Amino acid sequence: MANREIGKPSLAALFVGFARIGMMSFGGGLAAWTRREVVQQRGWMDEQQFLSGYALSQLVPGATNVNLAVFIGTQMRGVPGALACFLGLTALPVAIVTIAGTLYLHSHGGSPWFSIALSGMGAIALGMNLGLGVRLSVDNIRRLGPASVTAGIALGIGVAGFPLPDVLAIAMPISLAIAWWGRRT
Repeated sequence: MANREIGKPSLAALFVGFARIGMMSFGGGLAAWTRREVVQQRGWMDEQQFLSGYALSQLVPGATNVNLAVFIGTQMRGVPGALACFLGLTALPVAIVTIAGTLYLHSHGGSPWFSIALSGMGAIALGMNLGLGVRLSVDNIRRLGPASVTAGIALGIGVAGFPLPDVLAIAMPISLAIAWWGRRT
């Protein structure tokens, strides 16, 4: 819990924080890095605020992690904060991808190290997302009903290979019913 900041972060702090996220998570794993930076390192949000923003970011159209950056920026400093987070998250990675793409195209098909590097980044992103899922599940799913829904979704998509929309069409009403029933008792 190093570097915990008190009060609202400055626009520069938001930009730099999200630039770090964008560069550290190059190749994937953005949600894990965002949580680490925003909740654990800087203390800009607590776990529940982050999870609410993450859930909302997945529901609205667009890239989840960009939506999450805009949500966090808006919560911290309004529209200027949203712009600072968005630019911090996207500016350096877009520049790097543009440069790498140009180099790749000018090398007439690329070199073997480029494919190896991309494969390695994909494996890292997969591991980080899996780790984030496990950490958030352990920290936030405390009852049998939500744990069963989570396990069912993971097994349905990950093991059985059912399409995401089909699994969610079944899991969402069940999850909502469990949440509704839990609030009644």
